[in-house]
Amino acid sequence: MRILLPAIAALAIAVPAAAQQARPAPILTTPEAKDVWTHAEPEGARVTHVDLDLDVDFATKTLSGRALLDVLVARGTERITLDIDDLDILEITDARHRPLHYFVGPSDKELGSALTITLPGDNNRIAIRYKTRPGASALQWLSPELTAGKKQPYLFSQGQPINNRSWIPTQDSPGIRQTWSATLTVPDGFVAVMSGARLDGAKGTLVPHRKRRFRFRMDKPVPPYLIALAVGDLAFKATGKRSGVWSEPSMLDAAAYEVGDVEKMIDAAEALYGPYRWGRYDMLVLPPSFPFGGMENPTLTFLTPTIITGDRSNTDVVAHELAHSWSGNLVTNATWSDSWLNEGFTTYFENRIMEAVYGPERAAMYADLDWDGLNRDIAEAGGQSAPTTRLHGDPGTTAGQLDYFKGSTLLRTIERAVGRTRFDAYLRSYFDRHAFQPQTTAGFLADIRTNLIKGDAALEAKLQLDRWAYQPGLPENAVHVESATLAKVDAQLAAVKAGGPVAAVDPKGWATQQWLRFLNGLPRQQTPARLKELDDTLGLSGSTNAYVRSAWAELAIANRYDPALTSIGVFVTSVGRGLLIRPIYEGLMQQGDWGKPIAKRFFEEARTTYHPVTAAQIAKIVGPE
Repeated sequence: MRILLPAIAALAIAVPAAAQQARPAPILTTPEAKDVWTHAEPEGARVTHVDLDLDVDFATKTLSGRALLDVLVARGTERITLDIDDLDILEITDARHRPLHYFVGPSDKELGSALTITLPGDNNRIAIRYKTRPGASALQWLSPELTAGKKQPYLFSQGQPINNRSWIPTQDSPGIRQTWSATLTVPDGFVAVMSGARLDGAKGTLVPHRKRRFRFRMDKPVPPYLIALAVGDLAFKATGKRSGVWSEPSMLDAAAYEVGDVEKMIDAAEALYGPYRWGRYDMLVLPPSFPFGGMENPTLTFLTPTIITGDRSNTDVVAHELAHSWSGNLVTNATWSDSWLNEGFTTYFENRIMEAVYGPERAAMYADLDWDGLNRDIAEAGGQSAPTTRLHGDPGTTAGQLDYFKGSTLLRTIERAVGRTRFDAYLRSYFDRHAFQPQTTAGFLADIRTNLIKGDAALEAKLQLDRWAYQPGLPENAVHVESATLAKVDAQLAAVKAGGPVAAVDPKGWATQQWLRFLNGLPRQQTPARLKELDDTLGLSGSTNAYVRSAWAELAIANRYDPALTSIGVFVTSVGRGLLIRPIYEGLMQQGDWGKPIAKRFFEEARTTYHPVTAAQIAKIVGPE
């Protein structure tokens, strides 16, 4: 039967057992919680559970099947609006298989289309038969040549922020949390993984027509962008009692070694901010085209292979995605205007995990580099008064990684002002109070004033919270953590900048962070002879560290250094991580007649190897063909 409420915000409502939850997750109805990136109208009717039954077809590069939605309906509401993007809708029925009237609105290039469905009069379930299209923005279908094994194709999804509407017809907004379940049917010989509990063994169940079935369930309400899948030639290796790593077999041992400290990280995170509430913490190391460093999909973090450098110097990415299990997955920004509530909190939390596992100095290295990144983002945005340097703003418009860097610096500044013990106690209680709920900047500020500041006028004035959240630039009370390790790099950098020989630099044992401090600290204007000396002495063009290759490419491009182009071309056609390749394309385009043709040529060669998210970003940078 339909669930009728006087107001949709009422929470203590039972839903069918299929929804796998005792009560629907709350939504926020305050003005600042209005999500402009969804067609949904959740105050009237909203999705509480999604059950997927999909067939994976590598030949046609499509998913096809059925989505069964449980819906919570306010009294007087007669329709529900979902988000879809280039889905072929074949049929929509109620739980008794009776057709329902529906309408697909015009397509918006950013938001996709609104799918409006007339609700059934006597139940709260909707069945949608549909099929994706080969160009679905969340899905990347890789040919065997683009995988490590070179034998089988590969599929993975990337939903954040609003791409999952290209393969799941639902209300695709972070403030509309949903439980979910799924059945994936794949060709025999493939393994499917998803961001939920596995209900079958590692190899699934053999079914007719030489296929295998894999079933999954997420019984905790999550924002829909966290529903994720991958299908390929995958193997698993445990890294601890509740953790392990999936990857293609040829890279499994290297991946397992690189993330081998994850159990220590989980213990450290729990000691800081309370129990890990998601069961297992597994990881999936994807092919190089994965567009991000990591993606915090619950129970199954997706990771870029670029973190595998053999020295665990990039395990901050693992710590970051683990921290999202609290900030982002447990307490989620209600809209993308407040993404700093996910990323800023997580960057701060990540640093605390790194300190607990590896010591204060290693954590200081990361924090010091983040400070560099923050000031670089502010400068590139246009300075302290640039609107895009606000934490709360229009969705998707903050400068660079400002959500990460300015957000974490705010929290570090609060910690310094009130003391670590007091701040940790507050954060732990914050995660408990708002578990499995959406949050806004206004909501966080109200919470911290009630539960930490508690009317202390002097502390309120010292923190300047409203200025941090709503005004551009970096307030003068910002805390800068300085690293002694990077200070030693700075000394060698200063000698080189003064004209000293590059041979005097001793990079033996340098971690990624030290390399980045050195390379990013070099003056942008260099002579060809000096660039040759840097490359020949330090082996930059041949480095196996993707971060080093990216930083070197930026410097070479700034000086139109032709000898580096072959190496740069190989790099951008073999790595799809946006953080590492976007600056290369941006640098080339800034070099006018010299760089623009090179950028377009590189992109033409690499485009089919990039995830649709990355391809769209680079297309905006290089412009029309």
